[in-house]
Amino acid sequence: MTEQKGKVYLVGAGTGDVSYLTVKAYNLLKNAEVLVYDALVDVELLQLLPAHCLKLEMGKRGGKPSTVQQDINELLIKYCCQGKQVIRLKSGDPFIFGRCAAEIGALKASGCEFEVVPGISSALAAPLLAGIPLTDPVMSRCFAVFTAHEPDALDWDALSRIETLVILMGGKYLEEIIHQLLKHQRSHNIPVAIIRWAGTSRQEMWTGTLANILEQTLGERLSPTIIIIGEVVKLRKYLQF
Repeated sequence: MTEQKGKVYLVGAGTGDVSYLTVKAYNLLKNAEVLVYDALVDVELLQLLPAHCLKLEMGKRGGKPSTVQQDINELLIKYCCQGKQVIRLKSGDPFIFGRCAAEIGALKASGCEFEVVPGISSALAAPLLAGIPLTDPVMSRCFAVFTAHEPDALDWDALSRIETLVILMGGKYLEEIIHQLLKHQRSHNIPVAIIRWAGTSRQEMWTGTLANILEQTLGERLSPTIIIIGEVVKLRKYLQF
């Protein structure tokens, strides 16, 4: 009897809404035997899984307990070696702040077959769903996407000169982000949009400027959020749908 060969799929969950999944990701979830997923993955996607699928949550939400990366690697290898079809489900796209390198390295070292399946990153989807274009012939000829969970490691002088900024994992550091941009000569009047739970039924949004967005969001839990800073935020009133 031929031994069943396992495989690990590193899959992008997109924004969380099932309708924004890739067809490949949808079909993989429908046939998964083991699901290893992060806390930020929308629970709606779990409804696609077959009844026999083993579901293992890894945490990885800001400020909450998370499984250490080595343990995640070992889980992927363990179930792959048992001949299982394993889905490592990550929010957004696996290669955009998805920390895939460690997992791929461990899988390769163990001789496990794997495949990476792209997803729609919230860095692109959140502005679009809010009616905010990231580029414009006049207002924004380029944009930068970055994570702000280590603000001291960023080159704020360079970032302040880019017309449109898209910031992931920045809610906790909103005050510091504003301080750094103002310190590096961005105008107090630059528009800001903050979108929480983008692309899901829980989506919320706040708009303002560098001068007043802290006041607009006072007391709000800004996680998970996408922050968009730039003149293109003004176009929302013409393009929202």
